[in-house]
Amino acid sequence: MADLSKLPVTVITGFLGSGKTTLIRHLMQNPGGRRLAVVVNEFGDVGVDGEILKSCAIPDCPAENILELANGCICCTVADDFIPTIQSLLALDPRPDHILIETSGLALPKPLLKAFDWPDIRSSVTVDGVIALADAEAVAAGRFAPDVARVDAQRAADDSLDHETPLSEVFEDQISCADIVLLTKPDLAGPDGVAKAREVIAAEAPRPLPVVEVTEGGVDPRVILGLGAAAEDDMDARPSHHDDAADHDHDDFESIVVDLPELDSAADLATRIEELARARNILRVKGYAAVAGKPMRLLVQAVGARVRHQFDRPWRADEPRAGRLVVIAEHDDVDGSAIRAALGALEPAE
Repeated sequence: MADLSKLPVTVITGFLGSGKTTLIRHLMQNPGGRRLAVVVNEFGDVGVDGEILKSCAIPDCPAENILELANGCICCTVADDFIPTIQSLLALDPRPDHILIETSGLALPKPLLKAFDWPDIRSSVTVDGVIALADAEAVAAGRFAPDVARVDAQRAADDSLDHETPLSEVFEDQISCADIVLLTKPDLAGPDGVAKAREVIAAEAPRPLPVVEVTEGGVDPRVILGLGAAAEDDMDARPSHHDDAADHDHDDFESIVVDLPELDSAADLATRIEELARARNILRVKGYAAVAGKPMRLLVQAVGARVRHQFDRPWRADEPRAGRLVVIAEHDDVDGSAIRAALGALEPAE
């Protein structure tokens, strides 16, 4: 049972593009009477999600309550980054009622839970719950939970395939660690896809888990906040592929930054991203772009070849009208020069 004297923290995990930032934005706007604080952990050294959330700040979750860690996995930098960040939120006046942590889409949640056992913060905070987001269409397609027979057939044909893909392991660890699974984008999956995704999640979960369908992050905060799970005391019930590993890394993935000049067309950029994703197995693209003749900044989010874009805010007078995208792929699929050329980059990013 959770200690009511401790500040509750909700860990929001989920694969790349599953809708974590959209969910947090919804919670910020519908906090259920709570004063929220948010920690965003990006993969790579350029943050995008933190800026998106700061642009949505409201009195119950002001901009100063939104902190971004964009220099790597927070569970790998506990002493240097994670503990000071939590301590800074605890020192806010007024103090938050609840902290939301958005993990990187590549993160393994269990090492982060272990960080809450550090004496410096254990006495002050508790993990109220772990919320795993799963893209219904992608899960139904078997991208993150490969069919056993298919994997066995591939293994028989290729001696190098002696383990599951890293993406599958990340997905399974996120489900195994969760208290609730939010099945996102059910409209894209359709009824049959949703049913299939539920079957996959039930097969991967180490215990029965509630699965809630969510569109555009719209979930009642009472469903996912205030669970009282005290997950830091419940580690044995949350198995991981990496329980026997002394450490973990993210060397299977790589991100690069692409700087873009002002564009003639948002549609042209979307087409370039779609073609790049198909040609080079790009997992995720996110960032901003400037479109000629448009006073608003273009927000770009892509999961594989599925690209979404919208104008999110006016360009400020003190910022250059130029774009910046973060591109994430498995390590072997990253060719920086080819990716930048395909996207029409302004110049290589340092």
